[in-house]
Amino acid sequence: MDNTALLAADRNTLWHPYSNTSKDNPLYAVKSASGCTLTLADDRRLIDGMASWWSTIHGYNHPTLNQAITTQLESMAHVMFGGLTHEPAIQLAQSLIRLTPEGLNRVFLADSGSVSVEVALKMARQYWLAKKQPKKQKFLAFSHAYHGDTFGAMSVCDPDNGMHALFSAQLPQQHFCAAPLPTWGNTFNPDIHLSDIKNTLKKHHHEIAAVILEPIVQGAGGMRFYSPQTLQGIKQLCVEYNVLLITDEIATGFGRTGKWFACEHADITPDILCLGKALTGGYMTLAATLCTDDIAQSISDSDCGVLMHGPTFMANPLACSVANASIALLEQNHWPQQVSAIEQQLTQALAPAKAIEGVKNVRTLGAIGVIELERPVDMQRIQPFIVDQGVWLRPFGKLLYTMPPYCINAHELATISQAMLETCQFHNSHYNSRHNKT
Repeated sequence: MDNTALLAADRNTLWHPYSNTSKDNPLYAVKSASGCTLTLADDRRLIDGMASWWSTIHGYNHPTLNQAITTQLESMAHVMFGGLTHEPAIQLAQSLIRLTPEGLNRVFLADSGSVSVEVALKMARQYWLAKKQPKKQKFLAFSHAYHGDTFGAMSVCDPDNGMHALFSAQLPQQHFCAAPLPTWGNTFNPDIHLSDIKNTLKKHHHEIAAVILEPIVQGAGGMRFYSPQTLQGIKQLCVEYNVLLITDEIATGFGRTGKWFACEHADITPDILCLGKALTGGYMTLAATLCTDDIAQSISDSDCGVLMHGPTFMANPLACSVANASIALLEQNHWPQQVSAIEQQLTQALAPAKAIEGVKNVRTLGAIGVIELERPVDMQRIQPFIVDQGVWLRPFGKLLYTMPPYCINAHELATISQAMLETCQFHNSHYNSRHNKT
């Protein structure tokens, strides 16, 4: 099919994420991808500043990752994980235990990030049932949080302003605190930054199974960065009030913030940790939920005796093989230097946005660059404008941001940064034009 036919067929049959079925939505067909470049069906080439929703950290069509899947395919594409096992899954579990904060010694392999959160919530609830404390079944989460699209995960997302507020009547009711203040690099004051969560835990700890949070960076809820000391303080409060700590590292894991895992900024070990996205280098869907020996053994010794979850494609050998190859690539490619270089360049290149009218804040951390606008973007106009700059970015709300592949070169990153600055100008001029007309 040519490009026109492809887009017409899509519009008549498919439903895209967080979208309606309007035929007017901007849409672009991709025919190939390599490195940091997407080639569209109409032969335009775009530098990908999104790493396919933050997952394709090594770029597209990487020969090492391609070979890992090809080699595994020759022996076994899939086998059920109930009562059976295989080397790729065992190797992956060993690597994750080695790389994650000390004390996380048991790995449950799942399908996607949302499912890893569901598994984490089940682990926490079953743990307290095993400990003969059946009242501890609720969770404490935060404003601006995002943990996924399934129902359990939705229940711990931002309850008022998040994308899932529509389902509030059907969701389990949890406890919520104000989001951690965006204090990265600023003075930490426990009386201010921990007061809300401390008061909530003091009042409700008897019914709270766990605190769940995105460490250091709240992603889809606003790309907000907060202090490692805040995270340290939350961990200490969890210990003090006898609740578990679940960290959702689906977006931040595997180097995105400048550490293997964002928990390392605060030097803490959660009780349960969720991984996804970059786990396979963006090649296949796979997630992991890690927990301590205490949690695993308590559930195993309980009356129930098993963790009540078991995805059909759990520990898929193809996905585990490419995840192993991705982790090996990270270690070989000296990713800390890659991410540090991205952070330095983004910090300098995006700084001029601070002087642009309509820009509220500019911030960078690791391989994350964010321009926060004062007004939401008009995607009908902004998306085509960005594509015309030869770049692929996907703004949302008031946020224009990039989370590029780690292999991006300086010229490609400069092109992305310049497109972001020009998009800010375009956004502002479009708003002023409409405002003046009215």
